[in-house]
Amino acid sequence: LLGFLHTQQGTINIDTIPLHEIDPEKWREKVAFVPQHPHFFNGSVLENLMLARPNASKEQVIAAATSAGAHQFIMTLPQGYDTLITENASRLSGGEKQRLAIARAFLKDAPLLILDEPTSSLDPESEQIIAQSTQKLIQGRSTLIIAHRLQTVRNADTILVFHEGTIAESGTHTELLAKKGIYAGYLQTLSNVSNL
Repeated sequence: LLGFLHTQQGTINIDTIPLHEIDPEKWREKVAFVPQHPHFFNGSVLENLMLARPNASKEQVIAAATSAGAHQFIMTLPQGYDTLITENASRLSGGEKQRLAIARAFLKDAPLLILDEPTSSLDPESEQIIAQSTQKLIQGRSTLIIAHRLQTVRNADTILVFHEGTIAESGTHTELLAKKGIYAGYLQTLSNVSNL
């Protein structure tokens, strides 16, 4: 969907236009991507956030960071938004990095949002903050969430369950439970483990 790789078979259509016929730069302007491991460049927090929208005002950046649950921790950094971070943002926790990545998505305000494992390997407190901010972020836009945690996708309009590289089931949470297939089995396994 980001256009960096091309399909080996089948096509991806945006409305009725094949994705490979759309100018990649124009297409990427319409997509916000929050990866599992967000990348940061040498520069300030502000500069890293403004990568999403270079002409944004500082007020817009702060509003995006606030919506993402990042403003409070940014203000505890030595120089706030002017604090320099290294290319791998090693001084920041996983949850802080994800909040900054979500702030970039809020700032970009694109009609299509892709969330790739947004809460993986986070502590429970960070996971809750990110879950709350992503619920705000997905409002009013098409969203594709890639996740292993069922809680992350439970409220999706459509859940696609992959098994051995193909779509094995699809439906809402309720529909998939009623099918008593892979999804329901996975949920039952998690329930059994939590009751141990």
